[in-house]
Amino acid sequence: MYPDGTSGPFPAPPTTDTDQSGREIEYRVVEKFAGEALEDTVEMYVEFDPTDRAQGIPPTGEERIRNWLEAIAESSVNVVARHGEDVVGHAVLVPDVDDPAAVGDVGEIEWELAIFVLQAYQESGIGTQLLKHLLGHADELGIRHVWLTVERWNTPAIALYERVGFEPTGTESFEQEMGILLE
Repeated sequence: MYPDGTSGPFPAPPTTDTDQSGREIEYRVVEKFAGEALEDTVEMYVEFDPTDRAQGIPPTGEERIRNWLEAIAESSVNVVARHGEDVVGHAVLVPDVDDPAAVGDVGEIEWELAIFVLQAYQESGIGTQLLKHLLGHADELGIRHVWLTVERWNTPAIALYERVGFEPTGTESFEQEMGILLE
């Protein structure tokens, strides 16, 4: 299911970069969604265009968004992109196991990726940098196997994933499955 070769190295947060629109974007790890990190990320998702949702995420409605972030916080790996005080992007890895609390060696399990960038910040390189920073942080944690599914018609997203090193691993009707093996 994964490519034969590894990909990387990738940059690890925290870092600051200038996007293609000249905006200064900071990439940060979120250890736990609480306080300011939670509120700022909830605010981003409240602003998120529901037509860009995939497979039911992100949820709609402030309470459902908050519950979703709090539910994934315990076992997920999260990186956000900030422009000034605002969260403008979020990338997450969720362990693909029944009981995340039972996870021993993170390098032995598979992690599912999801990434979201506010529409006003898309097509400016933020998604690419956010994804690279998430993978850099994951590599630091010892994560090796990352996979995702993307709708087959979403050619911009597929191109982004391929630029970073993901390779197609299978298809299911309208979805393309892709995987990457980190160094």
